[in-house]
Amino acid sequence: MADTGITAINARVKQESAFLEQLRMEIRKIIVGQENMVERLLIGLLANGHILIEGVPGLAKTLAVRTLAQTIQAKFQRLQFTPDMLPADLTGTLVYDQQSGRFNVKKGPLFANIILADEINRAPAKVQSALLEAMQERQITIGEETLKLPEPFLVLATQNPIEQEGTYPLPEAQVDRFMLKLKITYPSKSDELKILKRMAFTEQTIQARAVIQPQDITRVRAIVDEVYMDEKVEGYIVDVVEATRRPEQYRLDDLKGLIQYGASPRATINLVLAAKAHAFLQGRGYVTPQDIKTIGMDVLRHRVIVTYEAEAEEKTAEEIIQRIFEEIEVP
Repeated sequence: MADTGITAINARVKQESAFLEQLRMEIRKIIVGQENMVERLLIGLLANGHILIEGVPGLAKTLAVRTLAQTIQAKFQRLQFTPDMLPADLTGTLVYDQQSGRFNVKKGPLFANIILADEINRAPAKVQSALLEAMQERQITIGEETLKLPEPFLVLATQNPIEQEGTYPLPEAQVDRFMLKLKITYPSKSDELKILKRMAFTEQTIQARAVIQPQDITRVRAIVDEVYMDEKVEGYIVDVVEATRRPEQYRLDDLKGLIQYGASPRATINLVLAAKAHAFLQGRGYVTPQDIKTIGMDVLRHRVIVTYEAEAEEKTAEEIIQRIFEEIEVP
């Protein structure tokens, strides 16, 4: 692409990304620290990708998603997943109308723009799989009728660490539907002090204002698609994903016995989209290899499945991915 084209995209990105500062300011009114989580939530919004957030209870996962929803004038629905939940509790059901003698569709809570699927791994597999069609096809089938979900449609799910009591691990097919998987840790000491000062009241009065409309998101997503990616950067993405499948081709022979399944082509697509959204958040109209490195772990950590040997050696998917990023040559 000619330099003039990149310059034009750069100018558009700088102009359009200005509203993100408003969005961040509103979120920071309520969320202390957790900059990484907030940035990744915005990437999901810009790249049209669902996000899975994992962390112990009380780390503001739900609060962050709720706050993001408040900043957008869109329909928000919070779903608390429980072991006794049924698929119809999400999708809706058919209700018999005695007057007409017909079954009418009663839409479930999934028919909203932003869905907070809270503690998703507390629900059984049947309910988790009911989300699959909605997340991937952006439609729901009730009886014989297939209904389109509203745009934008974003699932932001939280889960407790698998070791916690009363959790059902998400199947690989379900996890793969999430563009990013975030791991949230405890705040720093200084952030904890700010949380104490801001939040330790019996009643919370701070509210985030709605600063953008759904059509703003659609407009900005079109610009994110235009963010320039050089062929060398595209090659770098393919190398990173390929190294999770055939590490021996990249002189990573020691990883061969540690990876059971590598990342799928969906990982490649999501890495491109997330990198473009990350560049947009930085006010740039082009992607650098650093964008890939910054966002890569969140795109890949749930898509690389380790072997029993790796578990025996206490090697995690994160350690394997980190090693790949260290070894693959950066263009």
